[in-house]
Amino acid sequence: MRRLLFFFVLSVAAAAAPADENAPVEQRVIIVANARVTESMELARHYAAARHVPVENIIAVSSPPEETTTWPVFVENVFQPLQDELVKRGWIDAIATELRDSLGRRKYAMSGHKISYLVVCKGLPLRIQHDEEHFTPFPPLSNSAQFRTNASAVDSELSLLAFRNYPIAAYIPNPLFEFSPRNPFQERQVIEVSRLDGPSYEAASALVDHAIEAERHGLIGRAYIDEGGPYKAGDAWFEAAAAELDEANFEVTIDRKGNPFSITDRFDAPALYFGWYATDLNGPFAASDLAFPPGAVALHLHSFSATTLESPKKGWTGPLVARGVTATVGNVNEPYLEFTHQPQVIVRVLLEGGTWGDAAYRSLRALSWQAFAIGDPLYRPFAKRFSEQWENRESLPDDLYPYVVLRELHRLEREGSPDEAMKLATDVFDRRPSLAIAIKLAELAENAKDEKRARRAAQWIASRPDFAIRELRIADLAGQMLTRDGDAPAAVKLFLRLLQVPKSNDHFRRIFIDHGLKACAAAHDEKSAAPFHEAYQQLTKAK
Repeated sequence: MRRLLFFFVLSVAAAAAPADENAPVEQRVIIVANARVTESMELARHYAAARHVPVENIIAVSSPPEETTTWPVFVENVFQPLQDELVKRGWIDAIATELRDSLGRRKYAMSGHKISYLVVCKGLPLRIQHDEEHFTPFPPLSNSAQFRTNASAVDSELSLLAFRNYPIAAYIPNPLFEFSPRNPFQERQVIEVSRLDGPSYEAASALVDHAIEAERHGLIGRAYIDEGGPYKAGDAWFEAAAAELDEANFEVTIDRKGNPFSITDRFDAPALYFGWYATDLNGPFAASDLAFPPGAVALHLHSFSATTLESPKKGWTGPLVARGVTATVGNVNEPYLEFTHQPQVIVRVLLEGGTWGDAAYRSLRALSWQAFAIGDPLYRPFAKRFSEQWENRESLPDDLYPYVVLRELHRLEREGSPDEAMKLATDVFDRRPSLAIAIKLAELAENAKDEKRARRAAQWIASRPDFAIRELRIADLAGQMLTRDGDAPAAVKLFLRLLQVPKSNDHFRRIFIDHGLKACAAAHDEKSAAPFHEAYQQLTKAK
């Protein structure tokens, strides 16, 4: 009874506030929640309050909360009630008929919609399973065996609430896709959908909070591109994304070795991550102290990256959300490469100042298919220009400040001003030292053959009392620099300390043993080599 009353109140409130296509974008957001799930309704209200969306824009439907649903259940409980309500409120411009298709979908004469974005809240179904009974071929698309299915992501179907009587077999070409021929009429019929969801209510709610927090300063951090997937076209996308980020003066780490990033790779402040191709979360993502900066955007290209969002370990999409990523994408079934979100387009749209919702839809070729987006569609990671970040850098918190400096250093390097970069890095290191600045200064100094300055920066890193797991790679780099730049005894001491880090794993220990023995040789210190040999024997026995 309470659910029915709540739905009635929302409908009455909407009647007093008709849809207005000229209203500000946040006032044209529609939020959909599941009346059967308390947390779904709470999440809807949280988002509405955080983004100043009118409460009457929350529409409650009543659906079984299971992640996987069937076509008849989806149409009866989600699609049709929502479509009817949106038409009733004037958000979708349509004329109803008395006709229905075999699924029970009402046939409307559609002419467009006034919705800026549709936000789906945790608690609603995630994917629709294939239904042979309701499969009707849709040539020529369904002529290929891989497209003879009507399995789909729920959100991808909700994109077409205002699309005229579309078939559910195979897919529908997305008229909003960056490289599609422009079709203004069809563009008006596509609704951009993004989901607030994850392994817990707290993780889903944080998608909103992190987006708003990131917009205060703008997205800050480093970029990581993991290439070497099974298809050259995908690697070309990643190369293009890397080029876009480099052009925007982000410090980019590109891994082309063909395996996912290892836990021993540098992975501090991952504000942007694009990679493939592993079934489940691994490498640095599985580290206990992984810290994504507020607003982080991450994409892992894998066919079944989002078969569930309930697990913090299975797949990629749910685990990324659980670890604090603010915007990501996923696939509920096999999408095939060309029908996944293209990272280079996401990067381009966001760098232009676009929203997450726009980036997700301009980067996707197919609707009524397997891919969907997670995050606040209003989120604009680059609404604040870098010039503003740089001007206000001294007011930034200590964990963000170094990465704004790194971006300016990268700009100076790209523009051929290494001396200015060295001067800036030295000044920042002297005033406000950090691991990220120290290792960058050491690298700049080595490139300039300034061993004394490189040694000083590396010594500062080595003097730190302890290291988190995510800092071990930088500590290792500092040790190697000390070996090269004339302070091998300090390197030996550092590697001996690193061997004792409690949470360090065998992969790290092998690296520390190797680099420690090289430091011992450079220091002509055979006595200190004994602990490294002993550690190696322990690893060998354990294996």
